Amino acid sequence: MHILLTGGTGLIGRQLCRHWLSQGHRLTVLSRTPEKVAKICGAQVRGVALFEDLGQEPVDAIINLAGAPIADRPWTSRRKALLWASRITLTETLLAWLETRAQKPQVLISGSAIGWYGDSGERELTEASPPSIDDFASQLCIAWEETAQRAEAMGIRVILIRTGLVLSAEGGFLSRLLLPFKLGLGGPLGSGRQWMPWIHINDQIALIDFLLHRIDASGPYNACAPKPVRNREFAKTLGAVLHRPAFMPMPALALKVCLGELSLLLLGGQKAVPARLLEAGFTFQFTDLRAALDDLSSRL
Repeated sequence: MHILLTGGTGLIGRQLCRHWLSQGHRLTVLSRTPEKVAKICGAQVRGVALFEDLGQEPVDAIINLAGAPIADRPWTSRRKALLWASRITLTETLLAWLETRAQKPQVLISGSAIGWYGDSGERELTEASPPSIDDFASQLCIAWEETAQRAEAMGIRVILIRTGLVLSAEGGFLSRLLLPFKLGLGGPLGSGRQWMPWIHINDQIALIDFLLHRIDASGPYNACAPKPVRNREFAKTLGAVLHRPAFMPMPALALKVCLGELSLLLLGGQKAVPARLLEAGFTFQFTDLRAALDDLSSRL
């Protein structure tokens, strides 16, 4: 199978490349620095700077994960524009390219996030739950999904991956928590009551591969473990795994002052469950947070 990835040099994309190379698939990664793709993703992975560089070469599946990191810095007007362009504008460019192709791919798996639902309090969220459009992260995900779904009009099956907080030793949000926790300064954010939908990187890769090979899979899937935890429980468990205390809370006011609108992403939460994945028969390797963190601990 020939698979084209956007965002292939990111945390999830790199792991997908390793996984699919081991299965013998042919991989192409769209990148602003295509000359670096082979080093980052694997010697057999081809890098291209533009979709047009592929010509009319057949592509069986597209994995659309490109997007600037959403929590790296405050959401200034300029940062919001970059977040939007790196997701929605790039997906629109992808659609325009697909329109020109005589042979269309069978499936488009496009990224999204649990943030699609917005801050949802205590409500349990399945894929049938409605979104809250009160915050920028939710609006961003809604627009990203709606743009990707336009590929269905070309006869392409579209799968939307609403990813939770990915636990990995190679980067992501967990790496940003390590320093304060190792210094004994870790703890809950705000009240600590907000729900955190998490997923181990191994399960993230496995579920994308699972959906790629299911010809009946389409629409949104919550990519998170079946047992979300509250922020205070996450902090306590991470502290225990690192053998450090985790009782230094970060006051909500301080987060709002330092991060502005971005603080809503950290102080809000989603009690999301992977209802559709479980119904489809996907089996999670990690359903317990402590077991997931223990698995990563030697590499943290």
